[in-house]
Amino acid sequence: MVLYFTGTGNSRYVAKKLSSALGEELVDMGKRIKNQDFSLVVAEERLVFVVPTYSWRIPRIVENWIRKTEFGGSHRAWFVMTCGGEIGNALKYIDLLCREKGFECMGVCPIVMPENYIAMFSVPDEEEAKRIIDSAEPEIQKAADIIRSRISFPATRNNLYDRFMSGPVNTMFYSLCVKADAFKAGEKCTGCGKCAKLCPLSNITLKNGSPVWGKNCTHCMACISLCPGEAIEYGKKSVGKRRYYLGNPE
Repeated sequence: MVLYFTGTGNSRYVAKKLSSALGEELVDMGKRIKNQDFSLVVAEERLVFVVPTYSWRIPRIVENWIRKTEFGGSHRAWFVMTCGGEIGNALKYIDLLCREKGFECMGVCPIVMPENYIAMFSVPDEEEAKRIIDSAEPEIQKAADIIRSRISFPATRNNLYDRFMSGPVNTMFYSLCVKADAFKAGEKCTGCGKCAKLCPLSNITLKNGSPVWGKNCTHCMACISLCPGEAIEYGKKSVGKRRYYLGNPE
């Protein structure tokens, strides 16, 4: 079973590739998270989690969903993390989660995909994004081959920098940066409600035809990246920046 969470499409793209290569069922964790669905998940062969990297670790909302969900069948778990460059010491925290859940941790594999965190960085243009995705294809295939062989992913780098970024920096990131206060919809907003529909935490509601953000945000960037009118901004940090989304939301 391949389970994925995506904000702007990168992880869904990789998950679909792995699902096809492995002949495994594809499960959208984002939908389950939105519906607060923690019902039994049964994987006959293996568990493959495909998730984005949020500040050098897997997203907390994914970690919390895995923690609350009951799993049956195979408890052998591989993690694949899409990232803009690196995943730090994410393996330490994945291993701790696996121990808590009774999973056999088969390691983590980083897959570099186009940058999508518009709240802090610029995203690549179409040509550069295509180049990055094309470069990721053989890495996705290697990951599939390893999973199919039922062996662990190679150990990832683990130096002082990695431990610092996945530890103290991750904690500061969530406490200082992961807030919805800066999201605003401008005059181009048509009140279509797509942002509210996409939000995995149901943190967006429509009031008088305009989106309003609550306090329960995970910074997945789905709302700002998929707004059909590019009416949403994240303060001044997103102004003038290209939006990035890979594929079509389902």
